[in-house]
Amino acid sequence: MRKLLRTGLVAAMAATALISVSHASETWPEKPLNLIVPFGPGSSPDSMARAVADHASETLGQTIVVQNRPGASGNLGTNVIAKAAADGYTFGVSITGPMVNNTLLYSDLPYDPKKDLVPLTLGVHQHNILVVAADSPIKSFDDFIEGLKKSETQYNFPSTGAGTVSHLAVELLLERTGGSAQHVPYPSSPAAVTSIIGGDTHFAALPPIAVLPLIKDGRLRPLAAVSAERLSFLPDLPTVAELGYPGIEGSGWIGFVAPAGIPEDIQTKLSEAIVEALNSEEVGQRLATMGMEPAGGTPEAFAQYMDEELQRWAPLIKRLNLSVN
Repeated sequence: MRKLLRTGLVAAMAATALISVSHASETWPEKPLNLIVPFGPGSSPDSMARAVADHASETLGQTIVVQNRPGASGNLGTNVIAKAAADGYTFGVSITGPMVNNTLLYSDLPYDPKKDLVPLTLGVHQHNILVVAADSPIKSFDDFIEGLKKSETQYNFPSTGAGTVSHLAVELLLERTGGSAQHVPYPSSPAAVTSIIGGDTHFAALPPIAVLPLIKDGRLRPLAAVSAERLSFLPDLPTVAELGYPGIEGSGWIGFVAPAGIPEDIQTKLSEAIVEALNSEEVGQRLATMGMEPAGGTPEAFAQYMDEELQRWAPLIKRLNLSVN
């Protein structure tokens, strides 16, 4: 009898829990949402997140509060997202490093992107642009490739840090072309750009937001887009794929993620609200001013893209023996 009573009690508790979760999913969201950004105010992820949050909050009928949690190359804030309650009220944005490359660069990440986080949607692409100073003797992509293969030229290039897209995209290009150049890491995109203009470095593959203003005012010369397709804001600029080197992509993408365990229907609602925002004309115009191209899609498509990124960069990271700890 006691065993039957215990079995009945467990079944009743389980049923109550399911009803509670179902009710919560049906009424979600009942309060403001928190959107974690693992970088500081004014950063690219922050600007993108705020543009999307403004629109998505109207769709969901609740305020979305952006919280900046910078530190450890984005790992700190991404860990905050991973460890949050999986009730749909906390989600966030993250980028290539914390979601893909840092799994290889760091030996002790406090979270596992595949186990502790679920994808909502890819947000935007920021495909790097291969640039040189306006007064550089490198006048074209062909000149650039020819110079890479001559030992006497001794090119060097800046990046925003070892293992970042601005570093790896160039290393991949060097691998495919059989050329060589010396990597010089800098603390930020502006510092990297300054090194090119000042003549301390010879070329770079940097995000649009860092180089577009200087391309427009004539201080930098673009050679190619490090992407498979032409950029909407530089439609006349050929891609490295068009110029003979397919498969080389360098995007400082930003995507939306949530804690693992979030109810599937809430995950779907949240994903759809974000994608709706990304596809809106208003948000699209705001993103275009920052050199970002909307890339909203399904959670499954985002997961597949991150797997492709891991396959793209893992062999290179291992060959270069890159690590942070």
